[in-house]
Parts: sequence; C-alpha cells; structure tokens
Amino acid sequence: MAMKVSTKGRYALRVLIDLSEQDHDQFVPLRRIAERQNISEKYLESIIVVFSKAGYVIGHRGKGGGYKLAKDPDVITVGEVLRCVEGSLAPVACLDGEHNTCERAAECKTLSMWEDFYKMINEYFDSITIGDLSNRGDEGDFYMI
Repeated sequence: MAMKVSTKGRYALRVLIDLSEQDHDQFVPLRRIAERQNISEKYLESIIVVFSKAGYVIGHRGKGGGYKLAKDPDVITVGEVLRCVEGSLAPVACLDGEHNTCERAAECKTLSMWEDFYKMINEYFDSITIGDLSNRGDEGDFYMI
C-alpha cells in the first residue's frame, strides 16, 4: 500500500490557498472557488463543511454570502489541514492510532524506521503554511517574455 494524499486532501489545500488569496474581509461564494479551481461545487461543499467544523473558515448565507478564512493563512499548516481531511498521515497501519496495537511491535525490526519516517512526514508538512503556498511565485524569481 502506497501512502498517497487523496484528491480530497489536494483539493482541500487548493481551497484554503484560494481563500487566502482573496480579500480577507469579503465572503467568497463557493461557486467562484469552484470555477477558479475547476472543482465541482458539490465536492467542495463536503470539504468546506469539514473546514467550518474545524474552525478554518467562517461561512455566511444569503446575499454577499460565501466563505472566508477564520485564521491567518500563516498559522494554518499543511500538516493540520491534511490530518483534518485525511486523518492520519501514517505510512503504515500500525502507526494509525494513538497507540501501536501491533502484536509484533516489541520485536519488529522496521518499527523505528517507520516511526522516524512518520515523524519526518509530520514535521515537513507542519513546517509549511497555507500562507507559504499562497506566496509561492511571488518572490520575483521568474518573468514572462
């Protein structure tokens, strides 16, 4: 089994990046995000519900309604977003829960390797914020002719 971030995880990041690039005082209609990101509005609804419950976005119904970030994009990490929509980022099943319940854990010669890898995954994704991703390409290190 390969560890892969699902479509939902990838789209979730795109939604938050999109919202971070909009006027933070304005509510953005989900339809507009769906159009910009070329993602089904129905699919985005399932993601935005998770974000609303987790406190990442604020929703407003009616005229002028939509969604906006509830937190500064510079404090929302990729790791917390992926764990929110994907659950665990564990590379092996025995690390999925809070405690390793594998009956072979005591004699497993690969367990420490998987634990180290899992730690690296979390540290890496926790070191990148939505703000970082939103600002990529803004460094002026490219130009068009």
